Amino acid sequence: MLRRARSLALLLLLGMPLAAHADSKLNVVATTEDLASLTREVGGDKVTVTALAKGYQDPHFVDPKPSFILAVSRADLLVVVGRELEIGWLPPLLSSSRNAKVQPGSAGYLDASAGVHILELPTGQITRAMGDVHPLGNPHYWLDPANGRRMAQAIAAKLGELAPADKAFFSQRYADFDVRLAAAEKRWDATMAPYKGTKVVTYHRSWPNFMDRFRLDVMGYVEPKPGIPPSPSHTLELIEDMKRQGVKLIVVEPYFDAKTPQAIASQVGGQVLTLAPSVGGAKSVTDYIQLFDYNVSQLAAGLKQATGK
Repeated sequence: MLRRARSLALLLLLGMPLAAHADSKLNVVATTEDLASLTREVGGDKVTVTALAKGYQDPHFVDPKPSFILAVSRADLLVVVGRELEIGWLPPLLSSSRNAKVQPGSAGYLDASAGVHILELPTGQITRAMGDVHPLGNPHYWLDPANGRRMAQAIAAKLGELAPADKAFFSQRYADFDVRLAAAEKRWDATMAPYKGTKVVTYHRSWPNFMDRFRLDVMGYVEPKPGIPPSPSHTLELIEDMKRQGVKLIVVEPYFDAKTPQAIASQVGGQVLTLAPSVGGAKSVTDYIQLFDYNVSQLAAGLKQATGK
């Protein structure tokens, strides 16, 4: 009863006129921690940022809480991943928020996928038999730092539109981030260079941009099709393929059950490596650059053990 009363109170608040901001900061809501991190990078102390999905959650499936409705109702800017990643949970929040400023097509709505490099754009007819295929391409594009640069630039530009007096501030913040990201990219490239062309397996199709960026070859998936749980027959086929090709490493996300990947790894003499698919996906990953610091470090260690390089 208490929980229901609190939810009702939040929803009633949405029908009341919202008070003006106590300060001049832009109130930004981002659908993921990655978008929130990039917004903080370029927005600095001129923005307050709320992330909806946590980095350890599957961003396709997020429980739309009443507090999310309240956050969106108060936002000056909503930044989304797009490519239908949030299609299962964001539209009801937008509708319930009754905030005209952040509806699709409005000035306070930013689809971060515009202008980035999208992989796995399907061709031909898409059917349910193909699994959870995204008709607009793979939405995990933030896992390429080059896309992160484009996303940060787009966010800085949008913030400048909404707060013209601070446009130069946002531009300088972006320039500073770009310098730090470029330096980090050199470090990551050097770390991953010995493993160019190495074959790996991943659980889900979360990693095409990341693997493409660092020139690794994904030869198979624990899922037989995107979003379809592993079947015994597919698992046996994958084990045989991994043995035949000498593949020893399986990359998984923290929100998937590791039982099947562990069973596969035991059969091929390999290992399972849990990487962070987003900022917050591991406790030490608190910003966008740390996301790659963590994943590159973990992956390089796993590949070194698997390949002996």
